[in-house]
Amino acid sequence: MEADTCKKELVIEIPVDVVRRQAETVTAQFARAARIPGFRPGRAPSSLIRNRFRDDIKSEVVQALVPKAFEDAVKGQKLSVVGQPHFEDLKFEDDKPLTVKATFEVYPAFELKEYRGLEVEEEALSVTDADIDAALEKLRENAATYEVAEGREAQDGDYLDVSYSGRDVKEQDKQPIESRDAMIHLGGERTTKEFIDNLLGVKADETREFVVAYPQDHPQEDLAGKTYRYRVEVRSIKKKVLPAVDDELAKSVSELSTLAELRDKIRKDLEQGRERRAENAAKQKLVEQLLAAQSFPVPEALVEAQLDQRLENTLAQLMGQGIDPRAMEIDWRKIREDSRPEAERQVRAALILGKIAEAEKVEVSDEEVDGMIREMAEGRRETAAALKTRLTGDGGLDKLRFSRRNQKTLDLIYRSAKITRKSR
Repeated sequence: MEADTCKKELVIEIPVDVVRRQAETVTAQFARAARIPGFRPGRAPSSLIRNRFRDDIKSEVVQALVPKAFEDAVKGQKLSVVGQPHFEDLKFEDDKPLTVKATFEVYPAFELKEYRGLEVEEEALSVTDADIDAALEKLRENAATYEVAEGREAQDGDYLDVSYSGRDVKEQDKQPIESRDAMIHLGGERTTKEFIDNLLGVKADETREFVVAYPQDHPQEDLAGKTYRYRVEVRSIKKKVLPAVDDELAKSVSELSTLAELRDKIRKDLEQGRERRAENAAKQKLVEQLLAAQSFPVPEALVEAQLDQRLENTLAQLMGQGIDPRAMEIDWRKIREDSRPEAERQVRAALILGKIAEAEKVEVSDEEVDGMIREMAEGRRETAAALKTRLTGDGGLDKLRFSRRNQKTLDLIYRSAKITRKSR
């Protein structure tokens, strides 16, 4: 095995008598199925079958013997293989052993360093009245209503109910950016400045046209450095109306009856949330300590699988936001390479946690897996049975069990750690 990788090479030799017996078996199978002029089915001489189907018979023999021989060889050497092997340098001649070189990856062998009693600092995050006020303000924003502002022009802070279309000035044939039902917040932090400048003072049922020149460093890559001409039709002007902070707000946003009860619940939720975040941050510090103490190569196959998963998650997030990835100019190759260091780190951490799980005999029961599936199914609005069937089919069930085992292992490391809590 190469010192800085998990790659390994193995020359496999299959004895002549084993190859001959398999070749005879395959030849007999071809003889039964072959249609040879002048001979009844199954009556053609074996020598004729071997000559006519020589390459096909060899291929069948290789497919039947090589994978099994590889499996026996790695078992004999007690190697734990990652992914699929690559076979090359095949030598298959009459009356000689069949030989082939297998290139593959194995899980790295490494000695566990100390993982119990690690020292870690955890922030103790307190909740203030200001935090509760901020949370209440978010609830007010979510409960806000929008009333049509009749008989006046659009002002700073208004919301415009519009339909719009925008075309690239230089690429007129390019698919336009358009929406038939959009809301533009005049003065909003995320609203493009040119939209605000050109729509202030507009009236309902009025149409405005203007140009937006996007800077080169615009966060949306497909717009960066482009110039678009927009046509915006304003249907109505609306103003946001926030509810008062009182008992009625508590009733409208929760099952509680009074503002005092709502504030108490918010405080408890914030405290629990911050405790979870502080705990998760401490766990990540513990993982970093484990990584710093262990140095070993990781299988490239696992890194590639992790990169595939990260890109799949990115695609799912974009599609969940209603964004068509095909319509965006995204350099997926660059994203993949930029993600490689983090993917390698995650794989290395998973291997360390997996080894600790073996040492500590951490197990995940079928009941735990079923519970996780039920939670996932609720979030995805599908039945647990359908989700379990799908996960079983694509290997997701094993990934779920593996992920849960690593979580439980990290919980064990956290519980055994010497934690110093630091107030902020």
